[in-house]
Amino acid sequence: MNPTPIQLLLADDDKDDCLLFKEALDELPFDTQLTTVNDGEQLMNYLLNSGQLPSALFLDLNMPRKNGFECLAEIRTNEQLKKLPVIIISTSYDSDVSRTLYNNGANHYICKPNEFEKLKKAIHKALTYTSDPVSKKTAPENFVLFNES
Repeated sequence: MNPTPIQLLLADDDKDDCLLFKEALDELPFDTQLTTVNDGEQLMNYLLNSGQLPSALFLDLNMPRKNGFECLAEIRTNEQLKKLPVIIISTSYDSDVSRTLYNNGANHYICKPNEFEKLKKAIHKALTYTSDPVSKKTAPENFVLFNES
């Protein structure tokens, strides 16, 4: 009997980034199923109406209609959603923004690498951390999984 694939949700408005993410995921040793949404409103509609939460959400900060900060705040204040692991994935890194996201309940932060192999490693780390059934609040020193700056 095959185990159920890990259900992942990617919220990112950049189609190229979504394609690279999917390609990286396909090369990792995890059985996954990826769903993609392209803006914050689609994300929240999906989470509230799909009937089943993903195992983890990879959330871009800069999206149209509702940004990642707004989505994270909404997720963390909703009883149904607040335990969903949220991995922030963004093109830039700012330590103040990172600290704010950590304090607002994000589980991890990935600054999008510009190399495919580094992207694979960052996603692998995120999936390893979030698949731990005894996962607790991430220690601040383990919050940022990848940052090239």
